Amino acid sequence: MSGELVHEMWEEQDGCTMVCLAGPQGDRARASLAAGARLALVFHASSHFDAMTKYHAHVQRPAYTTNQPWDLEPYPCEWVAEQHAALAAMAGNRE
Repeated sequence: MSGELVHEMWEEQDGCTMVCLAGPQGDRARASLAAGARLALVFHASSHFDAMTKYHAHVQRPAYTTNQPWDLEPYPCEWVAEQHAALAAMAGNRE
């Protein structure tokens, strides 16, 4: 199983953007979005640093930097398995 999580970048009508995890792990973050926000990008990343690097590149911000060692750690296998199972279940519930 890949060690990557699926991420979503949402854009609100005022141009502000937010990145969160796809599926139930991102429900709380998505609930904070204003009405009219749109899903602008879906991408995979293997760590928080990887996700923020891809996000910064997409929105043309300076390169992402960190002084937090945990930022570079790969996502836990449990998170990946949980997300894959949840997304598979969601896909199976589509009509």
